[in-house]
Amino acid sequence: MIYLDNAATTYPKPETVYQKMDWANRSIAVNAGRGVYKVAQEASNLIEDTRKKLIEVVHGIGVEAAILTPSATISLNMILNGLPLSKGDVVYVSPYEHNAVARTLHRISKEKGIRVEELPLKENLEIDLEKAKYQFVKDRPKCVCCTHVSNVTGYILPIEGIFLMAKEYGAITVMDAAQSFGLMDIDVRTCKADFIVFAGHKTLYGPLGVAGFIDNSTINLASLIVGGTGSESLKLDMPQKSPSKYEAASKDVVAIAGLHEALSVLNQKLNFKTEKKLTEYAIERLKTLKNVILYTPEKFENHIGVISFNVKNYKSEDIGIILDEDFDIAVRTGYHCAPYVHKYLEDEKYLGTVRIGLGKFNTEDDIDQLVDAISEL
Repeated sequence: MIYLDNAATTYPKPETVYQKMDWANRSIAVNAGRGVYKVAQEASNLIEDTRKKLIEVVHGIGVEAAILTPSATISLNMILNGLPLSKGDVVYVSPYEHNAVARTLHRISKEKGIRVEELPLKENLEIDLEKAKYQFVKDRPKCVCCTHVSNVTGYILPIEGIFLMAKEYGAITVMDAAQSFGLMDIDVRTCKADFIVFAGHKTLYGPLGVAGFIDNSTINLASLIVGGTGSESLKLDMPQKSPSKYEAASKDVVAIAGLHEALSVLNQKLNFKTEKKLTEYAIERLKTLKNVILYTPEKFENHIGVISFNVKNYKSEDIGIILDEDFDIAVRTGYHCAPYVHKYLEDEKYLGTVRIGLGKFNTEDDIDQLVDAISEL
């Protein structure tokens, strides 16, 4: 199989990640933070070292904490539902947001009466910072929540510019870095993000089942999920100290061990270089096909890893089925859990897009075979 669905989850993982998880399952798969015996302490130490490695990825000297959760979606729910939002507050999002943000804020808007506004786009579908500046003057932002890299088009959003403007109004800033953490350089000292959400199973090349967020704020989030933490057990209120406040329930030690190993072998600069080269190669090859419609940023420097396209006279799902059944090529089709951006792409008649997600294990030959398959249609 030629796997081109890395935007959903990277596959395969480095071999040592599989090995580390097998070792953990056999050796330290106990309830960390609940026991004083040696194996429980070993599991706890591995978890704490994983936090340190995550903070290092964002150059996070002095960062409050790295919170571990089962998924980026749960992380975003915990952050957005935990924020001190009230009726009339304006929360800005980019048109590139995933439903982990969009649906969560939609529900909060119904429950609390907040307003959710989209940041404006230029004709080339890049964020229009000048228009956004006037939006912020007209309707002061309480919070700005923005993805770093679009999971539909691979567009790299100008996070620093957006968040810098937001901070002029004292807004809370939330970065969804599910498609970029461990791939793009993220520096908490300059990006102005209060919270940075990551997914262990994407660009970090760890397993499913572990994710979280970097807390770079002084904001006291309300606890969304409550339960046992292994500490202060006689109190019915959740502990107020981070990370315990946000980490109810037993941790998936095996998944965390896999993430720990993925972080240990992570080569961010090499992975970025590989994906960037493959992205540019794939675009140039796909441009040679007359029946292909590309939905890509104009500038290569604003693009990485993800490419959406359609083939004239075919629904996107049909292309996915043909590529799978006839050529053993795995791609993603449809609307990619991104509710806003498709009205700008005007892809509804294709029922979304065909998406390829590139990863460090892909090759130019994979792309050549994809192009050859499409050329046969």
